[in-house]
Amino acid sequence: MHRKDFRCLLRLRVRWAEVDMQKIVFNGHYLTYIDTAMSEYWRAVALPYEAAMQVLGGEMVVKKATLEYHAPARVDDALQVGMRCAHLGNSSCRFIAAIFRDDKPLVSGEIVYVFSDLQTQTSRPIPAALRDIFADYEAGAEMVEVRTGDWNTLGRDATQLRMAVFVHEQGIPAEEDADAFDPTALHAVAYNRLGMPVATGRLTQESQGVARIGRMAVEHSVRGQQWGRRILEALLAAARARGDRVAQLHAQCSAEGFYRRAGFETVGAPYEEAGIAHVTMQRAL
Repeated sequence: MHRKDFRCLLRLRVRWAEVDMQKIVFNGHYLTYIDTAMSEYWRAVALPYEAAMQVLGGEMVVKKATLEYHAPARVDDALQVGMRCAHLGNSSCRFIAAIFRDDKPLVSGEIVYVFSDLQTQTSRPIPAALRDIFADYEAGAEMVEVRTGDWNTLGRDATQLRMAVFVHEQGIPAEEDADAFDPTALHAVAYNRLGMPVATGRLTQESQGVARIGRMAVEHSVRGQQWGRRILEALLAAARARGDRVAQLHAQCSAEGFYRRAGFETVGAPYEEAGIAHVTMQRAL
């Protein structure tokens, strides 16, 4: 078993509270590591778990879990936990799990999930949409589709995400999110395989040749999978296509690193906008 066998890998570090009197990770914690990696798998396939299960009309429950221990992990070890959907039955699916330190496998396991009815708690066939998502992900397919368009086309889904992130999560007043630029802006929305919006952003014109990117938002439970980067790349491509030479944005300071990795540089000192620390950033196109 090798790390390259897994498209989904979760990185974590062993904490002091997870080792036992033998100074190695207590055996039960490995199941917690694997369960945490399963949450990463849902992010990797761009499915907010609770909302996605409501759309699919069911729930994934564990039927069987087995582990085999090959070597111990110790405090401060940097581990990688791999998850792979290995088999799809009628109502069940079998995931292979493995925990690595560097390239050395420490623990291997098998988790069997059953798709169950929400009300009766009895098994039911895995929906075709979910079956295709698992199979396509393991085959290397893209899990989101980025669409660009006007406010009439994408405004409803963009608003849903912006309300969840800016208003409900960050506490920004709703009237400060919606503005006069929305009707004329180019909007981008990333959709998962169930047609659910998971990320958004917009492109406006700051001045002649200067693009303004803003209202970047990613659904909370699927962050960390580069869906925001996909939105940013789509907006930058649109700015280049219309002849802009520079892209500018007002980044929340907590997201400054994200934009730096995309080639943006900070311009000037931080300031407050909508009660949150921001910094102006820009890059050439």
